[in-house]
Amino acid sequence: QVQLVESGGGLVQAGGSLRLSCAASGRTFSRFVMGWFRQAPGKEREFVAAIRWSGGSTYYADSVKGRFVISRDNAKNTVYLQMNSLKPEDTAVYYCAAGLKGPTNEYDYWGQGTQVTVSS
Repeated sequence: QVQLVESGGGLVQAGGSLRLSCAASGRTFSRFVMGWFRQAPGKEREFVAAIRWSGGSTYYADSVKGRFVISRDNAKNTVYLQMNSLKPEDTAVYYCAAGLKGPTNEYDYWGQGTQVTVSS
């Protein structure tokens, strides 16, 4: 059974940083794309970033490019999202996802989400 467990969310002031983690288990993810999405209150879920487990190619939404960095640790089966220069508009529940297609949609597995709140 695939499990994706996010952690690292919290409350931070504008301009600050947070690092989200997504621990993946239950199968071999070497052929998967791992993604981060977010959903703010009253808004649709949106793509944030993705990384191909094999090869490490990365993809970013324009809104986070240059501020967020996605990475993976193969030994720990964990994907990270380093978020810098955070803005109040980054406030959302952040979800980790895994899929064979990606990078901006078509994911098969989802985590439970972690709340990120950025105060002004």
